[in-house]
Amino acid sequence: MIIDNPYEPKLPRNMSFGWHIAVLGANMSDSLDKELKSIGLSINQWPTLFALWEEDGLTQTELTSRCNTAHYTTTRLLDSLEKMGLVERQPHPTSRRAHLVYLTEKGRNLEEEAVTKARAVNAKFLSSLSKKEQEQVASLILKMTTAPPV
Repeated sequence: MIIDNPYEPKLPRNMSFGWHIAVLGANMSDSLDKELKSIGLSINQWPTLFALWEEDGLTQTELTSRCNTAHYTTTRLLDSLEKMGLVERQPHPTSRRAHLVYLTEKGRNLEEEAVTKARAVNAKFLSSLSKKEQEQVASLILKMTTAPPV
């Protein structure tokens, strides 16, 4: 595969690294969304719930940062999750303006099934690779996503 180079003539999109990543991301997102819908969730809720399963009691600002979303998007999403009975906001002990977001029992109880579904989707998409290739891809993607922004 050829990597895009701004100094070379334009490549067809099927030779573009970015295009392949976008297609893979969209396909994985669609597959996970279908799986999550079977338990009453959606792909839009996944990053927030996943962040709270990792660490409960985050502020909305922390969730916005960890999920890489806009503040107003997080607000609307939390409103929706609250109506579903999956999270609750509690006053911050030292800030009058902030609230801490906690999973409810119902929200915590969804973790195992949702994570199992996500692992199955990942396994499906990685199934054409050997175990060694899967480890290499995971390592390289982690390296790219944790590198300082260009």
